[in-house]
Amino acid sequence: MLISYERLLHTPVMSLQTGSELARTRNVLIDPRDLTITAYELEGNALSEHPSFLRPVDVRELSNLGLIVDSSDEFVGLDDVIKIKQVHDFNFDLLGLEVIDDKKRKLGKVQAYNLDSGSFSVEQLVVKRPLLRSLNETELLISRNQILEVTDDHILVKSGANEEPAKQSIREYANPFRSQTAQPEAISDN
Repeated sequence: MLISYERLLHTPVMSLQTGSELARTRNVLIDPRDLTITAYELEGNALSEHPSFLRPVDVRELSNLGLIVDSSDEFVGLDDVIKIKQVHDFNFDLLGLEVIDDKKRKLGKVQAYNLDSGSFSVEQLVVKRPLLRSLNETELLISRNQILEVTDDHILVKSGANEEPAKQSIREYANPFRSQTAQPEAISDN
């Protein structure tokens, strides 16, 4: 199921053991190499380390209450997991990145994104169109499979336009009620 990234920001992280709120999500760490959520940065008074992170693999369930985890033992520090440290050091932010197509046309800027709730990977980009193009359409949805390259400055996507116009084929259908050769009508003697 696709959910908006905003749905998981400032969301309570609930303990399955105690049923209480342990923290809230503050920020998201996205790995620009594969556009997956590496971890959620947490905020709250009960955290033992600052910054503290929650990895998506440690989320037991996503519910109306928030992110459900077994306990606060699932929280990790910045130096506890190498991948979290690497992605944190990238200082990558998907929001606001310019989106261009493979023909070097500017499509707009990333305004939001949608995640797959099972894999916590970015599946769609919501691109706000530039002012002149926004007269026709205010935003574009870019699917994950259209993304060719992600850099610190822009996202390169496949162009939606075809190089060659599609050839129109005219099909000829045989009418089963009309024979190919003319037949004389039968005259009955009745």
